[in-house]
Amino acid sequence: MSDRFAGRPVLRHLHWGGGTPTSLRGSDMRRLVERLRRSFAFAPDIEVAIEIDPRTLTPADVETLAAIGVTRASLGVQSLDPQVQRAIRRVQSVEETVRAVAWLRFSGIEAVNVDLMVGLPHQTVENVVATVDHAIKLEPDRVAVFGYGHVPWMKPHQRALPEAALPGPRERHAQFEAAAGRLVRAGYVRVGLDHFARPDDPLGRAMADGRLRRNFQGCTTDAAGTLLGFGASSISSLPGGYAQSLTDIAAYGDAVRQGRLATARGLVLTPEDRLRRDVIERLMCDLAVDLDAVCDRHGVAAAAAFERELATLDGGSRAWASCGAPATASPCRTTCAAW
Repeated sequence: MSDRFAGRPVLRHLHWGGGTPTSLRGSDMRRLVERLRRSFAFAPDIEVAIEIDPRTLTPADVETLAAIGVTRASLGVQSLDPQVQRAIRRVQSVEETVRAVAWLRFSGIEAVNVDLMVGLPHQTVENVVATVDHAIKLEPDRVAVFGYGHVPWMKPHQRALPEAALPGPRERHAQFEAAAGRLVRAGYVRVGLDHFARPDDPLGRAMADGRLRRNFQGCTTDAAGTLLGFGASSISSLPGGYAQSLTDIAAYGDAVRQGRLATARGLVLTPEDRLRRDVIERLMCDLAVDLDAVCDRHGVAAAAAFERELATLDGGSRAWASCGAPATASPCRTTCAAW
C-alpha cells in the first residue's frame, strides 16, 4: 500500500486493537512496526495504544510493548463480579488485573485505560459500582463504560449468554448513571457519551477545550481526517467515505501477498452524509450541537437541512429547555442529545 501514498504520511496515532493483539508473537509485532516506520513518518509525540486482555498478558508481552513504543494500554475488564463473569465466560480476577497494570507501569507504559461494560447478564447497580470501585483503585487515566449490545443474529457466540438475565433498558441506564456518578465523585470528568478521564489527561483537556473527536475506537484527541485500517475486516475512514477490508483472513493475506488492496467494499459519502456525520460526532462528543455553526461550514441552512428533525423536537423549545437554555431562543441553534 505504501507505494500508493503521495510522499510519506505522518502517523500521529497508532492503535493496536480488535481482539487481543498481544496474541501475536513479539517478533511479529516488532516486524510490523518496522514496516510501518518505512511507510510512515512517526510524529515525535505519536500515541501508540494497544488493547490488552489482562488474563493472557505475560512479562514477555510487556517487554515487547515497551520495545515497540507503546504509550497507552487499554485493559478489558467489563465486570469483576464473579457471577457476571461466569455468565459471559470471561473469568478474570482482580489480582490478574492489578498485576497487569503493575507490569505495564513498571515497564514505562504509564497511561492506562480501563474498559468496563453495563447491561451484561446478572449485572446490577450494586455489582457495577463494586467493579467501578475496583477500577478506581487502579488509578487509570481514562475509564470507558460501554453498553453491551446483544445481537446474537450478528454474533452467534452471544447465543450462549442467558438472555433472561439481561437487564432491561431502565436498569441499564441506572447502571450507567451509577457508574458515572461514582467516577465523577472520584475526580474524573465525563467525556462524551461513555468516557471518563482525569481532568489533566489529554482527553479531559480536549473535552474542556471543545476539541474532542470520535472515531471507531471511541472518544479521541486525534484530529486527523484519515484513519487507515490494517488487518482483516478493518475499516478505514477517509474524508470522502469508508472502506472495509476483506473479512476472511486467508483472502486478506492472499491480497496483501499479491500486492493488491485487500478492500472488500466501500461507501462514498454524499455532502448530506458528511454534514450529518459532523452533527452526530458533535452530539456524541459534546452532548449538544450548534447546528448553525456546523451547517455554515457545509454551506447549507440549518433550518432547511434539518427541517424534519427540528419539527420533531417541537420547534426546538423542549430541547433548549432540557439543557437549561431559554425556551425562546432560536430553534436552529442547539439540539441536545437527550432529544
